[in-house]
Amino acid sequence: MRQKKGFVLREVCGEMAIVGEGLETINFGKLISLNETAIWLWKKAGELGEFTTDQLADEICKEYAVERPKALSDIEKTMANWLEMGIVER
Repeated sequence: MRQKKGFVLREVCGEMAIVGEGLETINFGKLISLNETAIWLWKKAGELGEFTTDQLADEICKEYAVERPKALSDIEKTMANWLEMGIVER
């Protein structure tokens, strides 16, 4: 997977959110607010470029005190949501 071109993390009214910028996202019209962990995931996914849920699970386990099965399950749900929203792609 990878982040879809044109989606960036920005501070909006004191909250961190993913917003669409540029012609690629002209029909998006949404603002996706993120919690601290989702912000970390978005940044890590951007650093990796191409990523898998397994890679993100490994990385988040290094950063946070979380069991890998729980991390993988949560990341799979998050990525499914992000795919549905169209902010990441396979």
